[in-house]
Amino acid sequence: MKALAERYAAALVDVALENKQAEQIKQELASFAGLLRESAELNSLLSNPAIPRGSKHAVIEQLVARMGASRTLRNYLFVIVDQRRAALLPEIEQAFSRLLDARMGVMQAAVISAADLTGAERAELDRTLSQLTGRKVQSQLKRDPDLIGGVVVKIGSTIYDGSVQAQLERLRVRLISD
Repeated sequence: MKALAERYAAALVDVALENKQAEQIKQELASFAGLLRESAELNSLLSNPAIPRGSKHAVIEQLVARMGASRTLRNYLFVIVDQRRAALLPEIEQAFSRLLDARMGVMQAAVISAADLTGAERAELDRTLSQLTGRKVQSQLKRDPDLIGGVVVKIGSTIYDGSVQAQLERLRVRLISD
């Protein structure tokens, strides 16, 4: 199913980039996938083959209008529902985000900090990580009050631990070895 979700996601990436709507579609698709995760009824309605296509289209039309989403997303959702792939939408959304980031040269970084970062601190962190990786970096921030201070950054499989706890541990090891 993952390969199928990636094919559908790749098609949407192509359309979104061609129409210069990449970020807009990314946000809209994430919002719609969130609605599906929150509502078992909606998920069931869109996935049920016994419900007529027109009824599903009407529901999608209303939801898209309420969200203020684009016609591109509406048409895409019609295709997904018509092909009986509505159950794949959460996987398609994840694959879309991953493929779009790859095509745009963006890397996602998971950043854990002791306190909330200001806008300036976040911008500086993104700039530093971009220089380090050679690609544009978007940070997803989380707060962990158990950290004494500093940040821990995970990009792909690489972890950069700049926490005070890690620095103290390195100092302890160096003092013991001397």
